[in-house]
Amino acid sequence: MKFLIPSAVGLLMISVGMSLSLAQLSATLRRLTLMAWLRMLAATFIGPAILALLLARVFHLTDGALAGIFLIGVAPGAPLLTRNLSRRGFDLHLAATYQVWAAMMIPIMIPLVVVCAGKLYNRDIWISPVELLGQIAIKQLFPLALGMLFAKAAPALASKVQPPLNLIGNIVLTVVLILGLIKLGPALKNITPMLPVVCMLMALGCMSMVWLIGPREPIVMHTFAISNANRHVGLAVLLSGEYFNSARALPSIACYAILVPFVMIGFAAWFKRRHFTGGSALRDAQIPVGSD
Repeated sequence: MKFLIPSAVGLLMISVGMSLSLAQLSATLRRLTLMAWLRMLAATFIGPAILALLLARVFHLTDGALAGIFLIGVAPGAPLLTRNLSRRGFDLHLAATYQVWAAMMIPIMIPLVVVCAGKLYNRDIWISPVELLGQIAIKQLFPLALGMLFAKAAPALASKVQPPLNLIGNIVLTVVLILGLIKLGPALKNITPMLPVVCMLMALGCMSMVWLIGPREPIVMHTFAISNANRHVGLAVLLSGEYFNSARALPSIACYAILVPFVMIGFAAWFKRRHFTGGSALRDAQIPVGSD
C-alpha cells in the first residue's frame, strides 16, 4: 500500500499533465484576479476544514472518523474525472489548473490549517512544509511535468494514452482503499451509520464554499465547485499514515472516495442539462485576463 498509493496518484497526475501546456497553465492562472484566488484559498482549504470539524461535532464522530473527514477537508485537488469535465460543459483547463494551483498551495496551507485545528483539541500537530513540498514535487508536480512533456512531444499518442492511464490510476487507488478496509476488518463494525451522511454533506459543502465565496463568473464558479468536491483521497491516506498514525481514519476517507463520484456525476448531469444544450455561449465563453 505504501507504494501503490503514490503510484496511483502519479499515474493520475501524468494523465492531467497530458491535458495541459505551460502556455495554457499560465494563461488560465492569469484569468482570475489575485483577490479571486485568495477567496479560493478560503473555499479550498479553510472552509472545508471548518466544515469537517463542525460535522464531526454535530454527528458525534469518533476520533478516527474525525481524523479521516478532517484530512479530506484539508487535502484538495484530486486528479480525477478531469478529462470528462469538458464533455459535460465544464472548462477542462480550469479544472486542471485548479489541481496544479491546489498542489502548489498544499505545503503552505495544510500546515497552517492543521496546527490551528490541533490547538482546538489541545494538541500540537505540525506537518513540515518542506516534507509536504517534497511529496508534492515527487508525487504530483514531477509526474505532471512528465505528462506535459509527453503531450508536447507526441500529442496524438498522448490523446490515445490519457483515458486508459486515467482509468488505471483510478482502479489502483480504489483497490488500495478496498484492501485497506479489508485489513481493518472488525474495526469497521464500530463505524457510525451516519458516516455516509457526513461524507455526502462534506462533498456538497465543498461545492457550496465555491458558490458562496468563489469567483462569480458562472463557468469558473461551477468548474471550481465540482473540482473542490474532488478531494485528494490519496494525499489524505498518506497524511493519515505519516502524521496522524491513525488507521481508524481510513473508513472515513474510503467512504468519501466511494460517495463523492455520485455527487459529482449528479451535479455534472444537472449542469449539462441546464447549461449545455442551450448554453453553448457559456461553455465556450472566454474569461478576460484579470477577471473575478
